[in-house]
Amino acid sequence: MGIYLNPGNKGFCESLNSAIYVDKTALIEKTNNVLNTRQKFLCVSRPRRFGKSMAMDMLAAYYGHDISSSDLFENLKISHAKSYQAHLNQYDVIKVNMQEFLSATDNIEEMLCILQARIIADLRRKYPDYVDGNRLAFVMQDIFSYTNQPFVILIDEWDCLFREYQQDKEAQKKYLDFLRAWLKDKDYVALAYMAGILPIKKYGSHKVNSARGRREYPLGGSALNMFTEYSMTDSGDFAEYFGFTENEVKELCATHKMNFEEARVWYDGYQLITHTEENEICHSIYNPKSVVEAMLRHKYGTYWNQTETYEALKIYIQMDMDGLKDAVVKMLAKEEIHINIGTFENDMTTFATKDDILTLLVHLGYLTFNSTQGTVAIPNKEVSQEYVNAISTTNWHEVIHSIEHSRQLLESLWAMDSDAVAKGIDRAHKEIAILQYNDENSLSCTINLAFYSAREYYTIIREMPTGKGFADICFIPRKLHMDKPAVIIELKWNQSAIGAIAQIKNRHYIDALKDYQGNLLLVGINYKQKTKKHSCIIENFEI
Repeated sequence: MGIYLNPGNKGFCESLNSAIYVDKTALIEKTNNVLNTRQKFLCVSRPRRFGKSMAMDMLAAYYGHDISSSDLFENLKISHAKSYQAHLNQYDVIKVNMQEFLSATDNIEEMLCILQARIIADLRRKYPDYVDGNRLAFVMQDIFSYTNQPFVILIDEWDCLFREYQQDKEAQKKYLDFLRAWLKDKDYVALAYMAGILPIKKYGSHKVNSARGRREYPLGGSALNMFTEYSMTDSGDFAEYFGFTENEVKELCATHKMNFEEARVWYDGYQLITHTEENEICHSIYNPKSVVEAMLRHKYGTYWNQTETYEALKIYIQMDMDGLKDAVVKMLAKEEIHINIGTFENDMTTFATKDDILTLLVHLGYLTFNSTQGTVAIPNKEVSQEYVNAISTTNWHEVIHSIEHSRQLLESLWAMDSDAVAKGIDRAHKEIAILQYNDENSLSCTINLAFYSAREYYTIIREMPTGKGFADICFIPRKLHMDKPAVIIELKWNQSAIGAIAQIKNRHYIDALKDYQGNLLLVGINYKQKTKKHSCIIENFEI
């Protein structure tokens, strides 16, 4: 075994030996299917701590020569695949983490020089008769010409240079040129698998040095256009292999005696779509880092956010892009925002519109993208708290005040103090006056943000289907908070709160909560444009 050439299976052993291990080895069948084909180039981009490096260790353990990993995989999902035995420990694997080389060097030239030297040193130890020179691509060509055995190349943190050298376009292009020269059109590549946070950088055209001088060539948007990408905006059929699925989280909650409903509120929300010949499958993906920490600590909390400061999020949401602040406030109020992801250039500095920033936040894990609807939203309670943390240190004072006052407003609702609720909503409206306020939708946005604290106790459903229409907003107590009353809120614009209560009763909205046994509050809220005031009526209803 070497450091980079056939690094062994220690990393994967550590995953298997951990207190919690979720079997993702079915990913190997996907990579087996593209070995030595035109589709052998794969790039997976996911947020930090979503299992990318664990997958790298798993692939290295499965494919790598000079070791035997059959005992590790014999009871895992991949062992049932037809291709399992054919490729087990059959390849020379080169596995590198680009962050290691970036952190150890001062510039791109030094980084690429040391990277090639270190890998070549490993290759020389195994193939002393075939290695000559200091160009990695040439060395690997020579080895392949003698052995006729192609390589599996695994590149972790492939995009670190784009995250740390954000403004250095020349360094970025040199790096892409290196990867292209190393990987593209090379017979010695059986599989090239890269993982990082960002998708591959786009360029309208890319200039390359050649014997005839600098020339431009069309690249379909990227210098690495041979790669098939699986990202947070288009996960293809790789969705279930990064992050935990709902069934996996249910099993973990049962094993560790944790409440699944709370796990869903805290860590669910990443909706990744897979398209098949028959239908469209929506995968509900959970943050694996946070789920594991919650199970081991027996406490739900903000764990993923502890791996990076909220300053990163704060920088982006404060950018002076038309409509960006409005969009963030609406998403805090649990609304979905339509965006165009097509103009995003897959870097962290080139932003033409607010949609480019929102698309970056999808790749960073701060938003989820619904590819069917073309909308983004804040995925869960944990990430929502990150937005609150970031906003609390900005000049968005009105938004923070509204969130801070939401606890008092919720207590007024429980106390059935309709005057206090109306005044609290008036205050929230004034505090978040950046939102256009001209219909029931904008009123609903204000209500949701004003009752921000309700998320601690309730599952909140907007436009809940009922027998004769849709209830505007329903608060349904979660299992740990069944002492709290359920709430049906009907909103009116330039009408009356009495009419809102009547509609709840006449259209039998209460029937939507027939399975709930407990106290129920009926709430009618109306806004009068003329007086710019809200009115409220609260009635108690026993189910």
